Amino acid sequence: MPNQKLLYIGNKLEASGSTVTSIETLGSLLEQEGYTVYMASTKPNKIWRLLDMIWAVLRYRRKVSYVLIDTYSTQNFYFAVTVANICRLVGLPYIPILRGGNLPERLRNNRRLSWKLFNGAKINVSPSAYLMEEFKKEGYNNLIEIPNNIVLENYPIRLRPDPKPKLLWVRSFAEIYNPALALEVVKLLLKSDYQASLCMVGPDKDGSLERCKNIAAEASLPIKFTGRLSKSEWIDLSKDYDIFINTTNFDNTPVSVIEAMALGLPVVTTNVGGIPYLLENKRDALLVEPNDADAICESVISLIENPQTAVHLARNARKKVEKFDWEEVKHLWFRILKA
Repeated sequence: MPNQKLLYIGNKLEASGSTVTSIETLGSLLEQEGYTVYMASTKPNKIWRLLDMIWAVLRYRRKVSYVLIDTYSTQNFYFAVTVANICRLVGLPYIPILRGGNLPERLRNNRRLSWKLFNGAKINVSPSAYLMEEFKKEGYNNLIEIPNNIVLENYPIRLRPDPKPKLLWVRSFAEIYNPALALEVVKLLLKSDYQASLCMVGPDKDGSLERCKNIAAEASLPIKFTGRLSKSEWIDLSKDYDIFINTTNFDNTPVSVIEAMALGLPVVTTNVGGIPYLLENKRDALLVEPNDADAICESVISLIENPQTAVHLARNARKKVEKFDWEEVKHLWFRILKA
């Protein structure tokens, strides 16, 4: 078993009510494989979190072999830039893990900062062929593709031979994920005389949850908002729903979609970012253009009216998702973390 010490920098905020992120999942799995993993940060306040991340690098710089840095395309991009600067200053090799679906825009709009961050890394880990391609276009070659992972045995498959318009949406409530589009889909299904319902799982990020609740209340829509749930809670909840919808405007390789595939839920999703690299239209999911409620509605209806298609997509999706199982993915991590 590995016997190395690592520092993992990311947003470890589950205890503060946020969605579980890879620092908590991947970090824990690496610990189970024998690594010692120090993690930062759990601070809810952004300024204190950044300071805690910087302090962690300084504190553990003589103890760890590598620093893993979850790297997003939003404001937290600058957290990664700052941490990487400190790593280079103290001579500590670091590995950005490319999480943000809109990172290609960062490469183009923040060229100097991006080059220092990514070109100065030991290697950049991309969870998708999409980001691999986009980074190579911008001249980066120190890349490896390691998919987002799940522990497949935790996701029992249940096929839906007679799917109903019982929709499930799982994501943080943020404008980039376009949660309001899911409500429009429900409105359209109801207008078409389908007894639709929707469950939306996830915490609020920017006020989108309250806006969606207000829309649902004003239109008397049959929508359930659960807030943040644990993995086991939403996996158990998924048994009551038949179709998974993903409405995002920006994406990489979303773990929630991978989880839906593992659970046997037929997926209808926008074809943005890394999604077309993950899913093939009409083979293992139905892909539509972003911001198109009519197209999502029509796709949902097609699955209801053609249940054999729903089962076909779900079977293929489950087969594809086997490559995301930790037992497969961990060997790629072992390879790059060799001292």
